[in-house]
Amino acid sequence: MWDVCGIFGVVFAERPGRPLGEILRRGLERLEYRGYDSAGVAVVDRGLVVRKDAGKVAEVARRYGFDALQGVAGLAHTRWATHGRPDQVNAHPHVDCGGVIAVVHNGIIENYAELKEELAKRGHVFRSETDTEVVAHLVEEYKRQGLDTFSAFRKAVSRIRGAYAIALIDAENPQVIYFARHLSPLIIGVGDGFNIVASDIPTVLDHTKRIIAVRDGEYGYITPTEVYIEADGVPQDAASRVEEIPWSAEMATKGGYPHFMFKEIYEQPESLASTAAGLEPARLEAAANALLAARNVYIVGAGTSYHAGLILAHLLPRLKLTPVPIVASEYAAYEPLFDKDDFAIAVSQSGETIDTIKAVRAMRERGVRVAAVTNVVGSTLSRESDLVIYTRAGPEIGVAATKTFTTQVLTLSALYVSALRLLGYDVAERERELKAAPDLARRVVEKTAGTAKDLARRLRQKPSAYYLGRGAALPVAMEGALKLKEVAYIHAEAYPAGESKHGPIALVEEDFPVVFVFSDPATREKTLSNVAEMKARGAFAIGTVPARSDYAKKLDVAIEVPDAGELTAPIAHVIPLQMLAYFAAVERGYDPDKPRNLAKTVTVE
Repeated sequence: MWDVCGIFGVVFAERPGRPLGEILRRGLERLEYRGYDSAGVAVVDRGLVVRKDAGKVAEVARRYGFDALQGVAGLAHTRWATHGRPDQVNAHPHVDCGGVIAVVHNGIIENYAELKEELAKRGHVFRSETDTEVVAHLVEEYKRQGLDTFSAFRKAVSRIRGAYAIALIDAENPQVIYFARHLSPLIIGVGDGFNIVASDIPTVLDHTKRIIAVRDGEYGYITPTEVYIEADGVPQDAASRVEEIPWSAEMATKGGYPHFMFKEIYEQPESLASTAAGLEPARLEAAANALLAARNVYIVGAGTSYHAGLILAHLLPRLKLTPVPIVASEYAAYEPLFDKDDFAIAVSQSGETIDTIKAVRAMRERGVRVAAVTNVVGSTLSRESDLVIYTRAGPEIGVAATKTFTTQVLTLSALYVSALRLLGYDVAERERELKAAPDLARRVVEKTAGTAKDLARRLRQKPSAYYLGRGAALPVAMEGALKLKEVAYIHAEAYPAGESKHGPIALVEEDFPVVFVFSDPATREKTLSNVAEMKARGAFAIGTVPARSDYAKKLDVAIEVPDAGELTAPIAHVIPLQMLAYFAAVERGYDPDKPRNLAKTVTVE
């Protein structure tokens, strides 16, 4: 599951024994791990009632009296902002001009700007900055033209491009919830005298274990007694698709996965799809123009974000640019360089990492223009930067970064491609490569988990390991070593493979694990010589290698990944290293979601 918010909607044949608002609130609490910067509900009770605001579910529900709301149909939404800052106006649900239609949405509507302009010309008044609001106004517009609600909804969905899961209610049809899905997940909970639509299974298990998974391109509606699904105008056999879910509600909070880290590794194909769909060409071009015009280009980050920045640093010399990668906590050493002719790219998942923020403030004081790459709309970094490019990874609960790293790599690669385009290069092949990243990640996840798990058993008693790579493979090796240290507590050191003979090789003895990363096509042959050096000293040689290549024959254990282009190879090769760290932690009896001494966001120096 990869969308960045949580949807829950339910319709009853008659008023339930508990207030509808309480049921909606409890549903949102099950989904709060998917988004927690704002929350809202809409119920039909002699008209449409909408209550929403920024904040966590419990505090918004208490402030606005969710639990007292009565009715037979309602929608609820907990948000992780992607369009518009997290505040009351931008919180879901969104309504039409007449205040009778309410909509909630997960994902990204790519063509919302043009739809908004078209609707504004027809007299529709928009209240929010979100892409979601256009859906309510589109349905309203088509109803004005004489269509019934479902026909208007169907036509509205046909106009939308992007990734979405949508649920909509109309006070004029109080016991119907309309839904649609493309890429972003949506399920239906099948009940007795009620039906549910939701982003995820955890929300429905308090009410029913019977579900129908809505497929891409499908849309329809639920009533208390009916589930209607359509695709391209053709009715689908919904009844034959009902499945019984064996999970308990507690198990399902993590989607059936034993840990959030494992779940988030598996979410990477969808997070990458969301990020790719949400990349805004205008933002990329603005940043690329600033990049190409700069005297010095600083790339600033901490931990995993720094490693993602290093991958961009390996690409920039091809643009005739000299990157200056800076570990955020060491920015002071570079302050004498900062100048108004410079440009900086600051990378931070949370946008609240204190070292990165302090570095950005020091740069901007000296006139440096800054572009933030962050996953959190409205974060301090996004507010204090000149430009912002958002990743769309959604909430990451596990402390060890996984999906946020790969979405950062994709975003920074897209910035590089945008700069190439401005220089007049043909970038069609590179754009296709980036677009294929979600499918690549999906194949890696499917093919490498077993090997990583078996390898983790062999590493569980090892006190140390080396991770070696050359060129653009080195940052991937650094990220892999960091993951093993963070969650499995095995000392792991990343090193440039060519430098390993200048000291580190002294520690290599029989069965010492050395992980080689073959993600950089330009350096693979040279890396083989380092494999031979280590094996000659008895090393246990492990490697991530392109599938069906001869590199595997040189290693003791090879984790084969689908071959990829230079922009997406870091994504393909880091995923099995994430899995190796996860399985090693589990084998050693540790909780990978809560590594000792670590916090998700470092907000103190």
